Amino acid sequence: MPCAEGSRVQAYFDAEVDAVAAADIERHTAGCPECRALLEDLEATRTLIRREAHYGHAPPLLRERITRMLDQETASPLQRQDRPRLPAWRTRPFWFGALGGIGAAVAATTAFFLLFATVPDAFLDEVVAAHVRSLMPAHLTDVVSTDQHTVKPWFAGHADVSPVVADFTPQGYRLVGGRADYIDGRRVAVVVYQHGPHIINVFTWASRHGSARVTTRNGYHVVFWGAGNLEYCAVSDAGWQELQGLVGLLRALDARDARE
Repeated sequence: MPCAEGSRVQAYFDAEVDAVAAADIERHTAGCPECRALLEDLEATRTLIRREAHYGHAPPLLRERITRMLDQETASPLQRQDRPRLPAWRTRPFWFGALGGIGAAVAATTAFFLLFATVPDAFLDEVVAAHVRSLMPAHLTDVVSTDQHTVKPWFAGHADVSPVVADFTPQGYRLVGGRADYIDGRRVAVVVYQHGPHIINVFTWASRHGSARVTTRNGYHVVFWGAGNLEYCAVSDAGWQELQGLVGLLRALDARDARE
């Protein structure tokens, strides 16, 4: 008969279990040849999909239309005033927020990456799935505190890394707490912030993928960046300007700590 733990092993592979359950499943698979073989089959399938899957590219007409929109957004203020009002479907909040906060040139660069540098992969799916799972009742935090001196020490023994932690309530990003999650076969630290009605999960792990990009997946905004030997990823349904605001605060804090 198939091992009764097979369904839990699949949930473990899909990063749908917490850190405690993951450790228990790892102990089980170490002594269960059937479940170990199941994990190997799942990993082989994922590797094959990553290697063989082909993704479509934006057609030239769409690329030309987006490029034209970027040129219009980077026009001078006088030119923008004289320009006919854009239809509602083209005046997305991102453009106004990004242009108002960081300038037209940076906005154009960011938009380019959002539209053309999105690289689908299973790891990104796992991160977004972990964010969505955290929004379920009683899944958001393992340690609840607005005090970074409580949250940061908690990660010792619960995750494989010690992330940068701070409460940015004066800037609009309230520290909610932290939790440990299991992604891509390892324990990651997750620091949770709230900005207005939006939850922002900031994942941290030891560098492996080396990705540094901004992208979207299933309606969620995702920002990857690195600092030293750590890699960070912020995920939220908050606007791009709001999400990048927290990322900027965290990067500045991490840079300051590195100098001290």
